[in-house]
Amino acid sequence: MKKTISILSLVFIMSSCALLQPRVPYQLGMSESKFLRQNKDAVISQISEGKKVYRVNNGDRFYLLVTFENDELTNLEELELTPQWPGQRYMDENNPNYNNPNYQQQQNNPNR
Repeated sequence: MKKTISILSLVFIMSSCALLQPRVPYQLGMSESKFLRQNKDAVISQISEGKKVYRVNNGDRFYLLVTFENDELTNLEELELTPQWPGQRYMDENNPNYNNPNYQQQQNNPNR
C-alpha cells in the first residue's frame, strides 16, 4: 500500500512539474490565432497575398518579425532598433575631431 501511494505521489509531482513549465510564446509551425492569443502586443507590419508579418517588441532594443504563410508560422527574425540620437557626440572619444582644437573652438562659438 505504501509503495502504491509513493508511486502515485511521485507520478503526480512529475506531471505537475510538466504543467508548470513556461509556455513558448512562438514556435515554428504554430497557428496564427494561437500566436495572437499568446502575444497580444503583436502588430501587423506587412500584409501580402498569403503572407503576414507581425512585429513584437522584445525589450528596449530588440524586436521580432514573425512571418506567417497560410496561417502557419514560417520565419522568426530578431532585429535591433537603430539609435535615435543625432550624429556623433562632441565629447565622444570616437569622434575624429575630439582632439582638434579648431573644432572645439567652433563648438564654443557657433555664430562665428
